[in-house]
Amino acid sequence: MAQTRRSISKMDPVWDRIQHEAEAAVQDEPLIGGFVHACILHHKSIENALSYRIAAKLSSNEMSMMVVREMVEEAYAEDAGLVAAARADLMAIYDRDPACHRLLQPILYFKGYQAVQAYRVGHHLYTKGKRDLAYFIQMRVSEIFGVDIHPAAKIGKGIMIDHAHSIVIGETAVVGDNVSMLHSVTLGGTGKEEEDRHPKIGDGVLIGAGAKVLGNIKVGHCSRIAAGSVVLEEVPPCKTVAGIPARIVGEAGCDQPSMSMNHLFGPDCE
Repeated sequence: MAQTRRSISKMDPVWDRIQHEAEAAVQDEPLIGGFVHACILHHKSIENALSYRIAAKLSSNEMSMMVVREMVEEAYAEDAGLVAAARADLMAIYDRDPACHRLLQPILYFKGYQAVQAYRVGHHLYTKGKRDLAYFIQMRVSEIFGVDIHPAAKIGKGIMIDHAHSIVIGETAVVGDNVSMLHSVTLGGTGKEEEDRHPKIGDGVLIGAGAKVLGNIKVGHCSRIAAGSVVLEEVPPCKTVAGIPARIVGEAGCDQPSMSMNHLFGPDCE
């Protein structure tokens, strides 16, 4: 067993750590043993665990867990980038969320992480022309997690959506790498036009709770959008915007706002 554990550690230290955390969790609280075994300890890899977790959450009387899981596993087999993105998202949450103390937590408990991984599968299906399956996943993610991301939206790696209640991301939205956002964020359109109509969010952007970014506008890399703001115009890189409508109120305050998670602004926060 020890030799097997060392071999796993050499091949995948992240998964090995998650399994260690799962074993410790079962020792600390035996009542969750069945749950943790089903979600983590019965699986050989992080992608196997994720396929099980996504299927368990999204299955219903209309589509069985077995069918959903096969769909997810096929997507992972076809596109290794889905698993790489899942790992990057996991580390982003662990690094940025002070409420996350173990890599185990997002996989088991954080609906923001689970919703984004399900969206990634839906996006894969959408790009493969399996649009009804993609829309089914979008529907179930919205029903189960309260997160509505169109499967055509393009979202980068290293994404953290904290709390993840009432998130809306529209069809032609683009979200860069290493973006952090809080609950009730909307990346929406401004009319009935069917062309490119949603925001383009640069890398390293921090979007505060309740912020609305509307229309086909660019939000520059490493900028900050204050909580409750309504952004209707382009945001230059490395700036902080706030208000309704949002206006530039200062510099971003640091090189990587999405990493620091600092939502304050003013001369003392530069």
